Amino acid sequence: MAELSIDLKLIVGLGNPGSKYSETRHNAGFWFVEELANASAAQFRPEKKFHGELAKINIAGTSVWLLKPDTYMNESGRSVKSLLSFYQLEASNVLVVHDEIDLSPGTVRLKTGGGHGGHNGLRDIISALGTKDFHRLRIGVGHPGHKDQVVDYVLHRPSQDDRIAIDQSIRAALDIVTLLAEGSMEKAMHQLHTA
Repeated sequence: MAELSIDLKLIVGLGNPGSKYSETRHNAGFWFVEELANASAAQFRPEKKFHGELAKINIAGTSVWLLKPDTYMNESGRSVKSLLSFYQLEASNVLVVHDEIDLSPGTVRLKTGGGHGGHNGLRDIISALGTKDFHRLRIGVGHPGHKDQVVDYVLHRPSQDDRIAIDQSIRAALDIVTLLAEGSMEKAMHQLHTA
């Protein structure tokens, strides 16, 4: 079996723009790319043509774009597609970082492909790109217990204990970005999933 690999050019953090949403569970993807930018002393700058904020970092000798769509979650695909088209990138060059209600706070998982699992950001990206074949970093935020409560749940702040656990999982995921930039999805998964 061939080793799982990745040719990483773009990391997209999903979230909703504005201070009203900045601390809500749905913005875990934003939290991740903001931490990644901070670690490289990179600045996000508004880019109208990409419907979002963009930063550029260098990891293991590889230039990687960081994108925070400012379209609101359910139109994230427009932002991602515009950047891919402009730089002539493929879906396989993309890592989408998002909140995941099916994982408990403190848990973070990598995967390639798959459905949207009811996540509106993923749903819109799949629709815009016409493929599910991009990589995902799923940051666990926990589940409210009933599907009717999900929308309200992800648009609220996590408890203090949950936020600490989420922040710890983000730090663990930051540690595997170099492996991803070097192309080894398999090593990154092994390190992250066995930690």
